[in-house]
Amino acid sequence: MPRFRQLAMYDALVPADSTPDPGVDHGEVFTRRWVVELVLDLAGYTSDRDLGAMVLVEPSCGTGAFLIPIVERLITSCRAHDRDLATIGSAIRAFDLLEANAERARKACVDLLARAGVEQCTAVEVASAWVTTDDFLLFDHPLAGADLVVGNPPYVRLENMRPAVMEAYRQACPTMRGRADLYVGFIERGLELLKPGGVLSYICADRWMRNQYGADLRELITTSYAIDTVISMHDVDAFEDDVSAYPAIVVLRNRPQAAATVVEARSTFGEREASRLVAWATRGRRRVVEEASFDATRVGAWFSGRDLWPSGSPLQLAMVADLEARFPPLQDSSTGTRVGIGVATGCDEVFITSDSDLVEPDRLLPLLQAPDIAGGVVSWSGRYLVDPWDGEGLVDLADNPRLADHLHRHGARLRGRYVAQQRPGAWYRTIDRVNHRLVERPKLLLPDIKAAAHPVLDEGGFYPHHNLYHVTSDVWDLEVLGGLLLSDVANLFVGAYCVKMRGGAFRFQAQYLRRIRVPLPQDVPATAARALRRAFRARDLQGATAYAADLYGVDRKALTRSSLG
Repeated sequence: MPRFRQLAMYDALVPADSTPDPGVDHGEVFTRRWVVELVLDLAGYTSDRDLGAMVLVEPSCGTGAFLIPIVERLITSCRAHDRDLATIGSAIRAFDLLEANAERARKACVDLLARAGVEQCTAVEVASAWVTTDDFLLFDHPLAGADLVVGNPPYVRLENMRPAVMEAYRQACPTMRGRADLYVGFIERGLELLKPGGVLSYICADRWMRNQYGADLRELITTSYAIDTVISMHDVDAFEDDVSAYPAIVVLRNRPQAAATVVEARSTFGEREASRLVAWATRGRRRVVEEASFDATRVGAWFSGRDLWPSGSPLQLAMVADLEARFPPLQDSSTGTRVGIGVATGCDEVFITSDSDLVEPDRLLPLLQAPDIAGGVVSWSGRYLVDPWDGEGLVDLADNPRLADHLHRHGARLRGRYVAQQRPGAWYRTIDRVNHRLVERPKLLLPDIKAAAHPVLDEGGFYPHHNLYHVTSDVWDLEVLGGLLLSDVANLFVGAYCVKMRGGAFRFQAQYLRRIRVPLPQDVPATAARALRRAFRARDLQGATAYAADLYGVDRKALTRSSLG
């Protein structure tokens, strides 16, 4: 895999009233010709269509990596449809911030038109109408006037801009929040330009799909537009130079969401493989394609809202999308099922003890840590949580002299914690407040880091440490639910959304556990419930996965394969 370098665009040192310096690196990354052809094919900008009747916008044309193939296709189309090349000045709207780039792009367009038989003065006039030197993000575009928006937008961190420019971009592009990159704004503004049914087709970094600064953009797309195609190209040699992000081709449409195509391209993916992919995507009937250089599948639904979009193989994403469309999430108010994390103390050396006489008996709670459930059942180590809380808040130390003595012995250390400095009067608090009702409540416990889901039932009597997550429910038989969470369904969802640890272990954090889909308890037949209960008690992963696959209506082999990514 190539190592990517950060590129600085729209140089922050350029005075506000000056022309950008053509010698400065402005984030120009030139896309290989075959990749450009793939982007155009997926957008439907093909010469068999009457391209002269369309409006295509290229937001960051540079010296013509996209624009030259676009013009070539346009000329071929005009010949096939008997259009006069002198009359197609409105068919392309291309932008670049640098006049040097724009002038080179215009010259390339003039040369192509001249070779097609257009008189020089007319060719110059048409090319001048096509290419504009301006800032695409701040230009006053006619909205909903484009049939297509295509290109390779710049990849530059927003904080690299001068403050005034940064603020102007944020006002023009509300989805460009936090530490966003400029391509977020290029996607938002490009979508604004689309006519109903119009298409945006970009190759750009895919970080916005899976991090916080892309949340508003994801919500905009899933609310008002449709994902058509996503091609992950992390290992593909797609550019003339290295770039500082994992690239993907994304095709968006101004229409309601329908089926979407998901592709994972490997390092051997090239021009011939791109042609086969286009043929399948546009004319193929198979739902799944698995080749040496790429895997592809069509999914019937896409992910909604502002939440992260999952990562993984096309098979994995297709199954996640299918299950999310058909089943409710694990955390569900209708069943009273909740996911939480155990207590973070901020100083385990003081708040965790094996001495049952250290403080008042009612100030000790039996504590479970990850090693206590490693064997699949609760095996308590004898450790306690020193509990400074009661139902009203922090206890009065004057009423708990042994607790007070213990805490004061470590007072300097406790007062030095951030949580204590923020609230000096509560210097002896744990970071998290203790929920005493959780102690006696039955709960499923899952360790934070594990190679596969490892739910264990605590029938009550213990409090979880912060390296354990807990699942409680008002309705579920927790052993039945535990069977579902033991199965590869849990691994599928957590693996798709979580950050993988070194060695391939998953982070079973609350935000990922909540995304697991489960049927409603009343929809689980008694026979399936008994089978899942037995599998959970026996720690039978294969059995749990087989029973879960039947319950979810999916192929058990496909479920196992997809859970492995």
